[in-house]
Amino acid sequence: MKELAWLVPALPLVAWAVILLVGKRLPDGGAPVGILAVAAGWVISLTILFGVIGGARDAYHVAGEWAAFGPGLEIPFGMTVDGLAAVLLVVVTTISLFVQIYSVSYMRGDERYTLFFAKLSLFTAGMLIVVVADNLLLLLVGWEIMGVCSYFLIGHWWEDPANARAAVKAFLTTRVGDLGFMAGIFVLFWGAGSFEIERIIDGVESGRISSATVTLGAALLFCGAIGKSGQFPLHTWLPDAMAGPTPVSALIHAATMVAAGVFLVARMYPVFEASGAVLNEIAIIASITMLIAALLALVQDDIKRVLAYSTVSQLAYMMAALGVGGYSAGVFHLFTHAFFKALLFLAAGAVIHAVHSNDMSEMGGLARAMPVTFGTFLVGALALAGIAPLSGFWSKDEILTDAWTAGFGEGVEGLATSRGVAQVVFVAGIVTGFLTALYVARMLWLTFGAAYRGQGRPHEAEAGILVPLLVLAVGAALAGFVGLGDNSISTWIQTPLLPSEGPATLNLGVIAAASAAALLGLLLGTALYRRGLPEREYLERLPPVWTTLQHKYYLDDLYERGLVRAVTGALAPATYWFDQRLIDGAVNGAGLGTRRLARGLRYVQSGQAQWYAAALFLGVVGIAVVVTQLVGR
Repeated sequence: MKELAWLVPALPLVAWAVILLVGKRLPDGGAPVGILAVAAGWVISLTILFGVIGGARDAYHVAGEWAAFGPGLEIPFGMTVDGLAAVLLVVVTTISLFVQIYSVSYMRGDERYTLFFAKLSLFTAGMLIVVVADNLLLLLVGWEIMGVCSYFLIGHWWEDPANARAAVKAFLTTRVGDLGFMAGIFVLFWGAGSFEIERIIDGVESGRISSATVTLGAALLFCGAIGKSGQFPLHTWLPDAMAGPTPVSALIHAATMVAAGVFLVARMYPVFEASGAVLNEIAIIASITMLIAALLALVQDDIKRVLAYSTVSQLAYMMAALGVGGYSAGVFHLFTHAFFKALLFLAAGAVIHAVHSNDMSEMGGLARAMPVTFGTFLVGALALAGIAPLSGFWSKDEILTDAWTAGFGEGVEGLATSRGVAQVVFVAGIVTGFLTALYVARMLWLTFGAAYRGQGRPHEAEAGILVPLLVLAVGAALAGFVGLGDNSISTWIQTPLLPSEGPATLNLGVIAAASAAALLGLLLGTALYRRGLPEREYLERLPPVWTTLQHKYYLDDLYERGLVRAVTGALAPATYWFDQRLIDGAVNGAGLGTRRLARGLRYVQSGQAQWYAAALFLGVVGIAVVVTQLVGR
């Protein structure tokens, strides 16, 4: 079935075109077209993954020529399907399928209902192109498709200035990282003479590409991952992206967009692995990100913003794993996170749909009113907190085990990351685990515990919303078991260029420490918030900490009031002059010249036949004279 993998991204692309062109004439606004396209891709993806699990692990590769600009400069167009791609194809199509099913009920009645489903299909197609691309230019195409779709989807309700602002912020912030990404592509092309991923990796491993070029190229590629996956210091766009519809939030945070940055590092891992400096950079940035995001989640009142900062923190776990040599652990956590984070966002959407508010201060007591939603949300929340035996426990503990081995244990053979950096990752991971459990407990009690603080009578969601929640809850509970045993995810994702690390090894001491931190966080959160919303948040008693967290470490102030205003203040007069004098001057000058020419021609077009005859006669005589002169010469 790997030969049919091209259909997985192609079908959503076709669905996007069909819905966009004739969706309003189709049943249910064209939504079934997008759902059927993703469902077909899901079946193909599952078949491919089952083949990989059964032992068919040879990579399938097909390539052609996109364009040629002379000898030695060709732009390839091709597809690679290996174990890593098989796992991600299943993740993307699964989450997208259930998000689209959920959206039918959630977005019913929206004035741009049809356009919403068209954009969802294109968004999914962009991520699937990234997954199967065999070269960095094609990967960049899918990468940028997701970028523009995120702008459209976050700003779906663009009439609200906050939504429009969030869409612009997401687009521009990720573009900053993409500038580095594109520069990295051309640095590696310069070193390898090709855009093909396999040839670039072969050039790195054979030594044909110098270590300086590898380090520069990897560092620049990681800039793109920082932007897309919301790592410090470009993480500021991700919480504001909650302005979009909840299904969009689920898709961005679980299976597309933010997952692309982690996938990029995983796909190009031999390039990153060849540079100790870049691996240290990845690990340090990830450690900073996981801590600062977890702290910010503690002070949010908007339930979707709590989950947004949680995503930033969990993505940092994945990056940290890649930074300390835990390639399989990072991909494993990407796999499990997709299920429990999609579940949490969609369950939060059901709650918002019932109480008509995102604010947890207007919730409470919903466990009785919405028992199914509460049960599924609880599964996702405990998986996020890393409670055994739910999925997050297995993947998060494998990351911590790899960090412990690299930093305090026997080390990882050939790992370029320093032991000190690996130790920082382990400590940051344990502390973040405690903070994660703490904000999870706070979110659970403020949303579902104590008494209802809102207005109206909330009720359970309809079947179209509950069915995806139940399916994803099963995934959040059981997805972690794919990491156990000899035939596990760590063996599925092996490639000829990146051999498998073998089955995961569990360290009982690490498991005990991580589990103790998670349980302590849950207990503390329960003690603080089980009675519902406190009159005064506990961190308010530490004014410097509270103020810093409320201002999100002042990064938005630095970017928007500092950099943006400084740059625009310096450039605005020059750009105004350029726009008014050159751009507008050229356009207005063309119009004025046309008007004056027309006025002159008006006198020629008099309507008198004798003048036309005279002009014709003179013209013929003139042509005859010219021809005679030319012939005479």
